[in-house]
Amino acid sequence: MPRDIIILECTEARAEGKSPSRYTSTRNKKSLNTPGRLEKVKYNPALRRRTLHRELR
Repeated sequence: MPRDIIILECTEARAEGKSPSRYTSTRNKKSLNTPGRLEKVKYNPALRRRTLHRELR
């Protein structure tokens, strides 16, 4: 299977003392475009705004 299931966690919520939101997504194992951690802008309901979410390892 060429895709991995990953977990994305909010990077801004812990600094503000709120619970971080988590999303699940998939990434291509063989992609040369994303060698590091995947980052996406997703909605955090605790902060009520869109924030940067980074892949957990």
